[in-house]
Amino acid sequence: MNNHQACSQPPLRRRDFLKTVGGVAVGAALSSPRPLAAAERTRAAGANNRIRIGMIGCGDRGINAHMAGVQKHAEAMNIEIVALCDPWRLARERANAKGKEGFGRDARLCASYRELLALSDIDAVMIASPDFHHTTHLEAAARAGKHIYVEKPLATDFDQLVRAVDAVKRAGTIVQVGTQIRSLPGIVGARELVQRGVFGRLSRIEECRNNERPYWYNYLKDVRPEDVDWAEFLGDRPPRPFRADLYSGWYGYLEFSRGPISGYGSHFLDLVHFITGAKFPETCVCLGGTFTWKDEHQFTAPDCVQATWVYPEGFLVSSANNLGNSYGNGRKFYGDKGVLKVDNWNAPTYSAEGGPRRDRSIRGENPVPLIERPDHFLDWLQCIRDNRTPHAPIDAGYQHAVAVLMAHESLRSGRKTVYDAQRRAIRLA
Repeated sequence: MNNHQACSQPPLRRRDFLKTVGGVAVGAALSSPRPLAAAERTRAAGANNRIRIGMIGCGDRGINAHMAGVQKHAEAMNIEIVALCDPWRLARERANAKGKEGFGRDARLCASYRELLALSDIDAVMIASPDFHHTTHLEAAARAGKHIYVEKPLATDFDQLVRAVDAVKRAGTIVQVGTQIRSLPGIVGARELVQRGVFGRLSRIEECRNNERPYWYNYLKDVRPEDVDWAEFLGDRPPRPFRADLYSGWYGYLEFSRGPISGYGSHFLDLVHFITGAKFPETCVCLGGTFTWKDEHQFTAPDCVQATWVYPEGFLVSSANNLGNSYGNGRKFYGDKGVLKVDNWNAPTYSAEGGPRRDRSIRGENPVPLIERPDHFLDWLQCIRDNRTPHAPIDAGYQHAVAVLMAHESLRSGRKTVYDAQRRAIRLA
């Protein structure tokens, strides 16, 4: 039986059992911890219970962000990655080798998320699959009673978004959405300044995030069809012959992602919501196209796009991406008493520049005071332990997803979109 058919479970040898993880002997630590029982998954995990994690998606994000992000807290939080899932055999094996460096033994390897979620000793999952799979994997993990860390953007389809969010709320498990910027000390400090009224009344919040070429070119790889469970990758998308560029460069196709307004904009919109306290835009317009990068891959995601949202709190939000020229990056929060500059996530600044009602309460260019809090991965693990709400709960993910899906529908239709919060519906104006 190969990895495309079922999970492989290597035998646990005594010398592996007593290996050192992160420089600390784990023989004693592993002698008493047990997997969380099903009933425990909806409440706090006991301090002595090992949290066993399965990873769904073993690409760059899965290995370099998710795995690395929890590995550094493995000893303190008593966690272990015990199962890995990816339709590409090489990705599974690469992730397993990396995980073995930290945890001292092989994980079980699966081609399908269904196989991973069927494992009885998985307490939590980390979802770093392609964007169009996020809601499918999120809903299935919630139904299985797992705690979840799920990448942004939360959704590419509105109906699937609603269904997944409802499943999470019924399950009552701890979900952290991967908009990790809201866990940065400078962003928490910026939120405190805005909500204290330092900048007066906000009128416009904008981001320009540009590159010399679209980011999806960075992911193109030479992938052999015999190494990929192609049907598992396609999921609910129509069957078609295997294509290496479509598999590895899926970010560049609107069928599988929603382009840069979703990929980049989900972070920015979550930042707007976190700092201002706003939840949903009222309206959105979006225009864009492929103007620079036209080649044999026939990517459909726009390389130049701009979306504008109006919020009921009385300000306008603009997100623009030019992936044909890298000049002009920055993000600003404009108020009538000054401006907050978040050009650097880690070191935002502010001044009274441009404020028609500036009153000398802001003098010169100032660094935003840092407010420390746990990093995004540690916060998730602590919340599982303590049964608390994490920094980016499912409601925050739903809010950024609504905004980016409004933009996508406007781009697709060429019309303004409106969000009806009472009916949970996006409609054309």
